[in-house]
Amino acid sequence: MSSTMVGPAPAILSRRGLLGALAASVPLMAVPALAQPQLATPVIPGAPGATPTDVTIEGHILLVDGQPFAVRGVAGDGPLALLPGLGATTVRSYGEDPGPLLDEAGKLGLKVIAGLWVGQPRQGADYTDAAFRARQLAELEAVVTKYRDHPALLMWGIGNEVEVDLDDDSAVWPVIEEVAAMVARVDARHPPLAVLAETGTDKVEKLRKAAPSIRVLGLNSYGDALYSVAERARKQGWDGPIIITELGALGQWQAAHAPWGAPFEPSSTQKAIQLRRYLAALEEQGAGTILFLWGQKQEVTPSWHSLLLPDGVWLEAAEAMAQAWGGQPPGGNQAPRIASLRVAGEPSAPFARWSADEEGAFTLDALEPDGDLMEVRWFVMAESDDRGIGGDAEQVPALFPDSVRQSGPTGARLSGLKPGHYRIFVELRDGKGAGATANMPFEVQ
Repeated sequence: MSSTMVGPAPAILSRRGLLGALAASVPLMAVPALAQPQLATPVIPGAPGATPTDVTIEGHILLVDGQPFAVRGVAGDGPLALLPGLGATTVRSYGEDPGPLLDEAGKLGLKVIAGLWVGQPRQGADYTDAAFRARQLAELEAVVTKYRDHPALLMWGIGNEVEVDLDDDSAVWPVIEEVAAMVARVDARHPPLAVLAETGTDKVEKLRKAAPSIRVLGLNSYGDALYSVAERARKQGWDGPIIITELGALGQWQAAHAPWGAPFEPSSTQKAIQLRRYLAALEEQGAGTILFLWGQKQEVTPSWHSLLLPDGVWLEAAEAMAQAWGGQPPGGNQAPRIASLRVAGEPSAPFARWSADEEGAFTLDALEPDGDLMEVRWFVMAESDDRGIGGDAEQVPALFPDSVRQSGPTGARLSGLKPGHYRIFVELRDGKGAGATANMPFEVQ
């Protein structure tokens, strides 16, 4: 890995990305701790007035204690303190013990969609096994019973894409219904939500008919599919609230690919541009919005779905969230922007390719809108060959730190790699908690 500090250029240059020539590496700069934003009204368990909320439904609208409630938030395990300032109201979990999240979110005035993990047949859950179903239902009922009175609870999220990758999904709908019916029986204050991977041609209709206890529809959707996702669900007969329980700028399954199958990932700047459009469109459709992933996760790359860098630095997506939700990024700061990461000498090439006895070169055009000092880090990883399904855990590819031979704010040169498939990554940090990232696949022959 190579890192370079870039001082602020004169004002006219700092907004154009003309950041100087390649520089020598210097030690990494520590990112300062972020100030906690002004907190929303806390709901600490046991405090005066900290009573369970009553969540009801009127048509397409979700009401909390009789008042319309806009679901705007994130899924993931990143630090929550930034979220109220961005205008977020909600955090979604997937199936772990929701107690710590409920407590932390409540102190910040956030509500929680608490996930109830329903076993996925593609991972071995056997719904022909009555004992397995009974055991799962009992375990989930214990969770609902334990946390149903928590003042930060908004609703129960049943499963996550349980129907994915099945030739015959008929077994999953009765299971979703039995969990939803249990929730309705044990906790009348908080409605059950089911989470599907997109609408399919008839998945929403199947859910609606087979699981009538489900009150809120959750859909995981990405890219330009977001423009029509709510309309497509309505056409399948759904007339209740809709929450996009995962959304992102582009799924790797939607992206164009290099000849060897490596998908092209948008930069953090490109993602933020798309997210602004999608959030505006979903607001017009009246759908709740949950962005994926508030944290950092290896899925194709370490950055594809990550809204934060590994050290907690936030990306421009946070600005898109704040703009859509009436908030402000921390301190009014703006993240660095990446105009382009290109192959040197071939600015229109979508990927790079060179022989093992040659070197590769890349150029970077970036800017810091506030004129802040920028740190630039370059690193190379092997192309991932561990591709999960539906977000399953993946191995982090190998790093090749010695391959970055020369680097700086306008580019990098690589050599010494064996034949194979790789990616070059660049990360920018402004020293005030914000960053940017981009990568490009390449092949060494």
